Amino acid sequence: MQHFNAIGLMSGSSLDGVDLCYVEFKNLEGRWKYSNILGETIAYSESWKHRLLHASKDNAEVFCKTHVDYGHYLGNIVKGFISKNLLKVDFIASHGHTIFHQPNNRFTTQIGDGASIYAITGIKTISDFRNVDIALGGQGAPLVPIGDRDLFDGYSVFLNLGGIANMSVQDASGVVSAFDISPCNMPLNMLCEKYFGESYDKDGHHAMQGKLDAPLLNTLQQLNYFGLQPPKSLGREFMIREYYPIVDSALCSPEDKLFTVVTHLSVEISKAINKFSSTQETKNILATGGGVYNSFLLASIQNLCNYPITVPSPEIIEFKEALIFAYLGLLRVNEKVNALSSVTAASRDNIGGAIWG
Repeated sequence: MQHFNAIGLMSGSSLDGVDLCYVEFKNLEGRWKYSNILGETIAYSESWKHRLLHASKDNAEVFCKTHVDYGHYLGNIVKGFISKNLLKVDFIASHGHTIFHQPNNRFTTQIGDGASIYAITGIKTISDFRNVDIALGGQGAPLVPIGDRDLFDGYSVFLNLGGIANMSVQDASGVVSAFDISPCNMPLNMLCEKYFGESYDKDGHHAMQGKLDAPLLNTLQQLNYFGLQPPKSLGREFMIREYYPIVDSALCSPEDKLFTVVTHLSVEISKAINKFSSTQETKNILATGGGVYNSFLLASIQNLCNYPITVPSPEIIEFKEALIFAYLGLLRVNEKVNALSSVTAASRDNIGGAIWG
């Protein structure tokens, strides 16, 4: 029986911190099963938040240094995580932190030098998961749906409410389609930081104090991205250049901005679920990501959604993406497909990830 112990690393666009997920994989009758999840989130210091937030504006020399420094940072926190928990690890799979994502211009960039992670930990490291798919004409995202399909039984729809909201749908024959729906925690967190000095809107408390600003909602709904058909994916660029400036310049209260953004996100997310799951025999929806803790947002989505949404255990809510990147690393070291062309629109299914060590 094949058996691997792995650590997956994930840093999302909301800049909450680095998710580390230790997981054991066993191959049972030709199918991989996971067990013994151990997760931890390492919050970013203000210094690292600033560096990652502004890396897209750095000159080439500073950018390259940040890439390597961040790799050393990841290596050190993984080394500490392993030491603290007395873990034996076969490989590390690191998503890195996305600075640029422009598939239509044929590039994406996730910083966090894999060679540095390997040098510090002495453990085989896989990084740069998205670039092969981009080179093959794909979106390079989302990559998580292959893990949804292979690791989680009983669900046909998977919703992730992270910095960006995305979903994957599996049909009866096992074919997976997926796409990024909209921003999610990114604009909500940015508004809370600016107006209330808080990193996020706990339970949607501030949003619940507001009311709908119809002109703002209408303007957000007219953005070109929301009219595109899948496959499609979002990066921080869309947030900074298109979405957030509209919200920030709206002539209404901070609470009204939050309420209206929650309304817009709920409309787009529920619309996507209702449309792309309508042909499925089962409509079991598994929702994960930090956004599920925003009870106002989740209730707003459920109110407009035709199907019941299931929220799993906290370890799956918080570490599912890091767990699945560990699985993508597992597929990579076994030279198996880890990116689906049905999801990304690449010219073929492919095997992504650079191996260090």
